[in-house]
Amino acid sequence: MRQPQGLHGRRSLERVFFVCVKNMASGTLSSNPGELQSPLLAPPDKPDPKSVIEKLCIDDMLQRYCGEFGWWQLRHFVLTSLAWALEAFHTMVMIFADREPDWRCFSLSGCDERERSVCRLEPGSWEWTGGPGSSTVAQWGLVCGEKYKVGLVQAAFFGGCMIGAGVFGHLSDTRLGRKGSLTVVCILNALFGCLTAFSPTYWVYLLLRILTGFSTGGVGLCAFVLATEPVGPTKRGVAGMSTFYFFSTGIALLSGIAYSFHSWRELYIATSIPSLLFLFIVLPFVAESPRWYLIRGRTSDAMELMRKIAKTNGNHLPEGVMLALDEETNNTSITQQQSFKEELDTIEAITGSLIDVIRSPTTRIRLLLAVAINFLCSVVYYGLSLNVVNLETNLYLNVLLNAVAEMPAFAITAVLLDKFGRKPLAIGTLWFSGVFCLIGMMIGSVGIWKVVRMFCGVMGIFGMAGTYNLLFIYTTELFPTVVRNAALGCATQAAQMGAILAPFVVVLGGGLPFLVFALCGILGGVLAFYLPETLNRPLYDTMAGMEDGEGNWGGV
Repeated sequence: MRQPQGLHGRRSLERVFFVCVKNMASGTLSSNPGELQSPLLAPPDKPDPKSVIEKLCIDDMLQRYCGEFGWWQLRHFVLTSLAWALEAFHTMVMIFADREPDWRCFSLSGCDERERSVCRLEPGSWEWTGGPGSSTVAQWGLVCGEKYKVGLVQAAFFGGCMIGAGVFGHLSDTRLGRKGSLTVVCILNALFGCLTAFSPTYWVYLLLRILTGFSTGGVGLCAFVLATEPVGPTKRGVAGMSTFYFFSTGIALLSGIAYSFHSWRELYIATSIPSLLFLFIVLPFVAESPRWYLIRGRTSDAMELMRKIAKTNGNHLPEGVMLALDEETNNTSITQQQSFKEELDTIEAITGSLIDVIRSPTTRIRLLLAVAINFLCSVVYYGLSLNVVNLETNLYLNVLLNAVAEMPAFAITAVLLDKFGRKPLAIGTLWFSGVFCLIGMMIGSVGIWKVVRMFCGVMGIFGMAGTYNLLFIYTTELFPTVVRNAALGCATQAAQMGAILAPFVVVLGGGLPFLVFALCGILGGVLAFYLPETLNRPLYDTMAGMEDGEGNWGGV
């Protein structure tokens, strides 16, 4: 009976040896001698699918699980974009507050009401129709030799906007975040706007307008990025283009508010109260950007928000899926289920600044082009807008019609945006405006040609309004999340510089302003040739992720 047992034992050892050799050849046998008995045991179970972490960037997670533009994004987009109306109030209120009102002669004074200006009239022979409180011009006598002070206030306001865009562009990328920065600028807008109404002197008024411009410069910037970052890549272009409807609507509403409040002091209070209403009624229902959470290392907060987006949109975000930065999304790690939250919390905050943008050859060129194009576009847009104000027709109706006229430009560019791409559309709208300005420069201003020149100006505004709208979404897509607001803030600063220059171009008079606007539009279109196309490209989170991704696309 022993021989068969010995034979059986020898055959068992042979089988063990064969299995060990086979496993060593396949690389599955551990080098630990204590584990040599593993071939005799049952093979280990397959990993629990719940323990597999799938790392996705935000764009992929929105497309695959959460929804690109569902009910959550629609509600969030509308609530956030209401801030654009606030920016319109604080920016365009100067049209009515700083207007030169009508005047009339005293009876038996000997003055001639056919005079186009009061500068030739004797002091005390005339009066403002609406009284000294009808506008700042009437309040402080900003006519004749003092008329330059009206332009100075306008330039100072846009100078404040330029500084504020840079400051809040940086803060919204770093400490405060998008929602935090929007909260701060709304508080400052309401405060400075109301204080402006109580200005005792012109110079106090000038100072408060600078401060209001400082806070206003960050409103549209923060609202635009906050509204578009949670939107999926295929819907982001149309959504971004739609934000400017709120700005135009704000201008249209402003004309009605100004018609109801004829005192410039009351008007400033009436246009500042909406900032308080937005702060207490709307902002509590606005969420922070998940992209900002991600680059700040707050991945748990970002994941919680993404689950809420998916649930509100009627979708489900499965377990084992987590957000990651661009350069980390190619790694799918296997870990224990209890360490999933630890994996989320180990991601460190990523920061960036304009210095990082300038250091990278890719983003440096993009920034320079974006700054130049935004500057040129702003000169034309604000310059043509000021030229339209000089039509000597009903001011309230003019402002209303100008606001309504911009909306078709927004609609057309939004429809064509994803069909032709950002780059061809930017070139086309810039050249469209430039050509009509060139025609306006070549024709005279006598008889019927006045109507033709006015038509050229309207078409110039039409084209440049579409460009102005497009540049926000285009600039947003050119830079990664970590420096997006800083770069957009820099481009916005350039636009404010163009707005400061525009009134001085209008002062040239005749056909020269149209010539300047034409050159700016055509040159802007030439510069746009050197920008990359961003249609259907991912919205990158980090500098490294963008450089790697653009390398895979085969271009910068």
